[in-house]
Amino acid sequence: MKREDLYESMEGIDEEILARSEARGKGRRPSPRWVGVIAAVLVVAILGVTLLWPGGGAPLTASAYAVAEAAYPAMAPYPNEDDYLQADGTYDDEAFSAAYDAWRTDQQARQQPEGYAAGLETFWQQSMKQFLAGSQEENQVYSPVNLYLALAMLAEVTDGASRQQILDLLGQDTVEALRAQAQAVWQANYCADGANTCILANSLWLNQDVTFVPETMQTLTQNYYASTYQGEMGSADFDKALQNWLSTQTGGLLDDQTQDLTLDANTVLALASTISFQSKWSREFSPDATAPQTFHSPAGDVTCDFLHSSRQSTYYWGEHFSAVGLYLAAGGILWLLLPDEGLTPQDLLADDQAMDFLRSNGNWTNQKYLMVNLSLPKFDVAGNLDLQDGLQELGITDVFDSTVSDFSPMTTQTQGIFLSQAQQGVRVAIDEEGVTAAAYTVIAGETSAAPPEEEVDFVLDRPFLFVLASDDGLPLFAGTVAQPG
Repeated sequence: MKREDLYESMEGIDEEILARSEARGKGRRPSPRWVGVIAAVLVVAILGVTLLWPGGGAPLTASAYAVAEAAYPAMAPYPNEDDYLQADGTYDDEAFSAAYDAWRTDQQARQQPEGYAAGLETFWQQSMKQFLAGSQEENQVYSPVNLYLALAMLAEVTDGASRQQILDLLGQDTVEALRAQAQAVWQANYCADGANTCILANSLWLNQDVTFVPETMQTLTQNYYASTYQGEMGSADFDKALQNWLSTQTGGLLDDQTQDLTLDANTVLALASTISFQSKWSREFSPDATAPQTFHSPAGDVTCDFLHSSRQSTYYWGEHFSAVGLYLAAGGILWLLLPDEGLTPQDLLADDQAMDFLRSNGNWTNQKYLMVNLSLPKFDVAGNLDLQDGLQELGITDVFDSTVSDFSPMTTQTQGIFLSQAQQGVRVAIDEEGVTAAAYTVIAGETSAAPPEEEVDFVLDRPFLFVLASDDGLPLFAGTVAQPG
């Protein structure tokens, strides 16, 4: 199917893409001096032969190849107080209140019904256990929501047993039910109001010489806000357009990971997805309190900077762990789980009670509000995961086998398509002001602690588990810290 045919098949799709500059325009709260950034990138490439990843160069605009560019939902902007400052030095409280009420009403309208993520608990637990169960001496990091959205889109372009295995892992009976849930997850996390930023973007990259099923294209565009681009696979210009799209969606944060990303001439199609998130701590750590301290790593003691605070907070505990949560100004929370002496973060991943605690999102029986003296190492952890073996152990096998894989919802022109590569790279760092993190996923195919006293020292000076969760408790990032710094 050529480009002009795809234009006709996608008639009615809004082709105005959300410009990032508009998301930071007038009427917004000024950008803070520092904001945490989370960006997750998924690239799914389905080919007839091996996908190659060398290349690079100055990127071209993706719009030159656009078939349809997705329009993001408009959001009421968070009112910038300075915009309501009058000449006499007073504020126009009435106008500010009206703008705030409009923003609040819009936020409430976007809330998803209770239980919208029901059924995903097993996937969160199984996948975290699978992909964070590496060496106890190394940092491990993983993005559960990124993989979930990747698999949801993969289900749309497969059928038969290939699709059923994905549905089984994600806890849904039909692709329609999965699609509805993925939409809810998308809507629950998307935000571009000028104060909080959590942008989810998707795109399709099509071989101009291959016929595709227009209904599947429409499904991905209408339900996943997927823009569509078509061009010459394997050409330097098309590769640069893809790199530019990824760079734009992630604010350049992942350029080092994506600048050499290329697609082979035999690529049938590629799906790309990004998640970017910006926030600060709701209560920053004082830089004056940061001081060197010893971290007892399995590989030997190391000295690194620790963040320190003493504040009233909720302290949680279970049979084999204790925990606190650090709230983000943009919404969400960073859970810190410290295993009891003699246990490891990997032990907690296999501990049902610890996983139940994470699913509870703070609704936990063993808790007490008291003074928490927190000592937390500043960490910058990064890791690369080969997802292929893990996905097969989780039950997704057919898409990796060309003799049984079924990609017919996407194209019937090319046979023997199978996935030959599945990788995720993630980086998460914290400091006094907030969290910075980045991740990308590439899927390529070929043709109990004791109850606390009124004051407690929570000292994370040995390996621990962290989970960065949304307001609703969905795990955006998860990891283990064995070597901070």
